Amino acid sequence: MTSPVWDPEQYLRFADERTRPLHDLLARVPAVPREPAPTVLDIGCGPGNSTAVLRERWPAARITGIDNSAEMLAAARSGGEPTADYLLADAVGYDPAGADPDVIVSNATLQWLPGHLELLPRWAAALRPGGVIAFQVPGNFGAPGHTLLSALRGSPRWRAVLGADAVRAGVHEPGVYLRALADAGCAADVWETTYSTLLTGPDPVLEWVRGTALRPVLTRLTDEGERAAFLAEYGALLREAYPAGPHGTVFPFRRIFAVGVRTSRA
Repeated sequence: MTSPVWDPEQYLRFADERTRPLHDLLARVPAVPREPAPTVLDIGCGPGNSTAVLRERWPAARITGIDNSAEMLAAARSGGEPTADYLLADAVGYDPAGADPDVIVSNATLQWLPGHLELLPRWAAALRPGGVIAFQVPGNFGAPGHTLLSALRGSPRWRAVLGADAVRAGVHEPGVYLRALADAGCAADVWETTYSTLLTGPDPVLEWVRGTALRPVLTRLTDEGERAAFLAEYGALLREAYPAGPHGTVFPFRRIFAVGVRTSRA
């Protein structure tokens, strides 16, 4: 699949809604080694909105944001959390051991990485006892926003341009993450929450997915006419699946959360 070109401005249109799950995740993270000044890695930091939340939690921490998008890192440095360090790197190839981290956080990133369960033992091994892995991922790949997008991509009109492969949906059920963290030597706390968000404005669900799941499609649609036609067709499907009400459009969004506390060195 073509790697998506990220748009920090579009992503941040719903910054509060995208950041709320991170606040809920961090509420379950206990004190960590070298508290109150731990070393914290924000893997998949995007435009730095998640990094700013980590700075609120650990004001004295040494924080490094890691992302594979230069555009996202530029936004993070300029306005997300300018006091953090930033590194352009791919999450799959990045080895956190050299950073000697106390906390590794990943906010809505792992779903883009096939085989990401294999990262958890590596991340856990980089932590000292008492260190924490904390991540959250979307668990809504069976929701209409995704299933309609996959069906549209595979339709006769769009298959030749976009391919029939689904938007990357590499997310597991909560029990899988629980077992993976336990196998990696962590005491695990895993749960799920469905947020019901009230979105306003014209085509609000389309605007939401334009910042995330729709990015690979928009990257492939380089012809402006084709892009407009696809967005019109997909937008109509979303309006039917998520009808507007008198107060806006209700948008349910399931999230899966995991916190693993390293109990021993391997």
